[in-house]
Amino acid sequence: MTKREQQPGSIAEWVTFSIASLILAIIVSLVGYTWLNEKNQPPILSVTKKQTIREIGGQFYVPFEVVNTGGDTAESVQIMAELLIDGKVTETGEQQIDFLSSGESEEGAFIFSQNPRQGQLNLRVGSYKLP
Repeated sequence: MTKREQQPGSIAEWVTFSIASLILAIIVSLVGYTWLNEKNQPPILSVTKKQTIREIGGQFYVPFEVVNTGGDTAESVQIMAELLIDGKVTETGEQQIDFLSSGESEEGAFIFSQNPRQGQLNLRVGSYKLP
């Protein structure tokens, strides 16, 4: 054996080894934390009607917002609207949102020829698919 093989590492080698080990431990800890706390749940979609209904040229614009509060992404989210006047469905509408990731929201509007204030307007999420 040579003299070099018998000597313990220099201070610079030990410092470098310690820093590299610390960085590796931090990375492993962060990956473990993310894995344990990951929202592993399906999309949770909700749609709400905005306050302001606009009337322009005899048409009524009803704005809405859809939000995904779940963990997974939803694709092809279908939003449906029904306008009931005197207990009968007088108009329906449908919107398609291509992509809604976790925590994301999208806005849109339904357009009706009859005044939604004169009846009951129901908005709901009809369907979605997983990517």
